[in-house]
Amino acid sequence: MEIEIYADVICPWCYIGKRRLDQALASYEGEVTVRYRPFQLDPSPVPQPQPLVEALAGKFGGPERARQMVDHVTQVAAADGLRLDYDRAVIANTFEAHRLVSWATDQGRAAEMVEALYQAHFNHGVDVGSRDALATLAGEIGLDAADARRFLDSDERVADVAADLAAARDLGITSVPTFVLAAKYAVSGAQEVQTLLAALAEVEQRESAAHSH
Repeated sequence: MEIEIYADVICPWCYIGKRRLDQALASYEGEVTVRYRPFQLDPSPVPQPQPLVEALAGKFGGPERARQMVDHVTQVAAADGLRLDYDRAVIANTFEAHRLVSWATDQGRAAEMVEALYQAHFNHGVDVGSRDALATLAGEIGLDAADARRFLDSDERVADVAADLAAARDLGITSVPTFVLAAKYAVSGAQEVQTLLAALAEVEQRESAAHSH
């Protein structure tokens, strides 16, 4: 079964959703292929990286409201064993990061690349919109940093990623993470591990019933 994950690497719920899916798949017996699909929470350009909490305050009605939101998601993440350091995180346009994931996918390293991007953004205050930073991250997971930089400086995959982002809009995906199972069943949000396992089992059953007729 193929699982497509529509997500953005600066989305805390996507990070939590990925962790929960990883946990679900660890105890799932079936054969699964995971594909990472791009989504941008905010496609507008970021001329200058600014602290994320400041940016959220501007977007969600003040610093107090922003702090409540980040405290809440930080607690949820902690229960899943993830650390979110909002005091270090900076805002970024993630288009280049999605291109990098598509490049890493060709080398069979998509999952590690995605994980490295979440960690860079949420733990280390890395600007994941910067090509230098992205190439360095590729090097850190064992890919060739110079190759990554050459790729990012070219216009390879720009059209592909733009088309994938448009496809997500056409599918009506407005919030992430969204998991699409077997190309037709969508599960939206960072669901609990048990919920994901139940969805996998149900889709597997439906798919095998469909194939046996």
